[in-house]
Amino acid sequence: MWHRRSEEFSISNIRYLSRHKGEVNCCAFSHDCQILLTCCDDGRLYLWDAKSSKLLHTVSGHTGPVKWCVFSRDGQLFASASHDCTVRIWHGRSTECVHIMSAHSRSVETVSFSPDGMWLVSGGWDTRALIWSVQSGEMVQDLRGHTAAVQSSAFSSDSQRVATGSWDRSVRVWELRDDKEVVTLQGHLGNVACLCFSVTGILASGSWDGTVRVWLPQQHTCLYVLGGHERVWVRSLAFSADGLVLASTAEGDMVRIWDMANGKCLKLLQGHKDSAYGCVFTPGGELLTSGSDQLDVHEDRDKNIEE
Repeated sequence: MWHRRSEEFSISNIRYLSRHKGEVNCCAFSHDCQILLTCCDDGRLYLWDAKSSKLLHTVSGHTGPVKWCVFSRDGQLFASASHDCTVRIWHGRSTECVHIMSAHSRSVETVSFSPDGMWLVSGGWDTRALIWSVQSGEMVQDLRGHTAAVQSSAFSSDSQRVATGSWDRSVRVWELRDDKEVVTLQGHLGNVACLCFSVTGILASGSWDGTVRVWLPQQHTCLYVLGGHERVWVRSLAFSADGLVLASTAEGDMVRIWDMANGKCLKLLQGHKDSAYGCVFTPGGELLTSGSDQLDVHEDRDKNIEE
């Protein structure tokens, strides 16, 4: 994790959470920062105490690699997407499986909760993005338009729009109220592997082309092309809670921190033994965690943070 103090960044107290039996594909904090959720190619999800690094639960049910995981904002639920073609919603405390959604016909690569907790979006190799009711587990919308696998997804902060990224190299932003595709954003030269909205409505996309693009989707405009990850796959993006900085990870041992005021790279964070795959900020922005393909989760902590 990284820490900002008077516009400087530091790394400290690195810990490795290494009980995984396969590549760590994604990691996510609960909104209260108490629980860290990870998933990997062994078909399981893991819940950790974020302070002590103690493994709390190992969650089984999927019959294939778990490609993505995410908490609902209230922390009551978490969801997972798997190569077994299913999406699952789990109870946060009991880890009981609440819903199994099986409308996808091929591997599911991404899943995201809406900030209001009402909806879930999933996307996969069948080129579809599906919107689900969290309460009932029923599919309510089938968003079609991509011509290749949907690999990434993200809701806007007001839960009214959802962005999807695809192997067709495009980002599509949808208006949920009427299935309307608001805009198609093009410019990446590779698969769009990750997406993230800021609280201010800025959208960031990361690609296999080694770039991060920062968009103003309402204006159909690319604000920045962040090119620090040349010739490597950008795997994960995360905005800080205030939207002022963006973290990115790629297939290398670097985690990069970007200033959204000017598109400049503020810091390169090192510490992984190999490629950094997933990253996420805690809601307060004082911690960043990232996972790697060396079966660990990498954390840093600073007790004296001044925003």
